[in-house]
Amino acid sequence: MELGFIGLGRMGLNMTTRLLQGGHRVVATDRSEGPIEAARARGATGAADPVALVGSLARPCTLWAMIPAGPPVDELIDRLEPELGRGDLVVDGGNSNYRDSRRRHERLKARGVQFVDVGTSGGIWGLEKGFCMMLGGDSDAIARLAPALDTLAPPDGWLHVGPAGAGHFAKMIHNGIEYGLMQSYAEGFEILRASEYGYDLERLSHLWNQGSVVRSWLLELAERAFAKDPGLERIRGYVEDSGEGRWTVEEAIRHDVPAPLLTLALLARFRSRQADSFRDKVVAALRAEFGGHAVKEK
Repeated sequence: MELGFIGLGRMGLNMTTRLLQGGHRVVATDRSEGPIEAARARGATGAADPVALVGSLARPCTLWAMIPAGPPVDELIDRLEPELGRGDLVVDGGNSNYRDSRRRHERLKARGVQFVDVGTSGGIWGLEKGFCMMLGGDSDAIARLAPALDTLAPPDGWLHVGPAGAGHFAKMIHNGIEYGLMQSYAEGFEILRASEYGYDLERLSHLWNQGSVVRSWLLELAERAFAKDPGLERIRGYVEDSGEGRWTVEEAIRHDVPAPLLTLALLARFRSRQADSFRDKVVAALRAEFGGHAVKEK
C-alpha cells in the first residue's frame, strides 16, 4: 500500500525502512532534512513538510505519524486538517495519552477523516525483529492498514484491541509493566553486586535465560549491557520517564486498583535524578537531633 510517514526518529525511520523492504510505497517527511535524506537513500520519496506529503499521495490517503506525544500531535492535525478530505486516514503511532486519542478521533470523524491510535513497542530493535502494535479505532480503518501492519509486525504481532483510545491505553499499561520489570531486575542485580561473591553479571544473565522462570528479552538486554560495561561505570544512574508510567499510576488510582510495584518503580526513577536530595538531608538531620546519630557533612 501507499503511506505518508511523518516523523523519522529512531523508530520512525526503522518503520519506514521495514515498510519499504515489504514493497510498500512510502512518502516520508521530518522536521530535519537529514532524516528525510536517510529515508530517500532507503527508497522512500521525500517531502519537505506534511502538507507537501499529503499532496504527493493518492486520495484517500493514509498518514502515519511517529512524533512526540502531546501538543506536537495536535499541532500536526491543525496543520493537516484543511488538506484532508473524507476517507483519509490519520494514524498516531506515538505514545499519546488515550484520552487525547479519543478526542482526536471525534474531531476528525466530524470531517469524515478516520483516526487510528497505535501503541507501538519494539524500540530500536523493531527493524530486525518487527514491531508489536496495539490498535484502537474503527474496524474498517484498521482493515485498511492490514497490509502495512503485516509488514511492520512479526507473526501475530498486531491486534485490534478496541475502539478509539484502546490502543494507546494498552500501550500505557504495557509501559507501566515495563517499569516494574526493569526495576525488579535492577534491584536484584544491585544486591548481587553488593554481595561478597563477585558475580559475573553478564554470565549470570545468560544463565538465567536458559530455561529459568525469570528469562526474558529484557534479561538478554541486561546481558548485552554487562558485556559492554561489566560495572556500568560509563553511565549515570539517571533514569527519565516518558509519561506512560505516570499515566498508568493515575489510572490505577482512578479505578481504585492497588498497583504498589508499578508506583514504586516510577518513584524510583524520580529518586534517580536526585544526587543529594533535600528529603534525605531532613531524615539525616532528624536522626541527629533525636538520637545523636552522626551525619556526613559536605
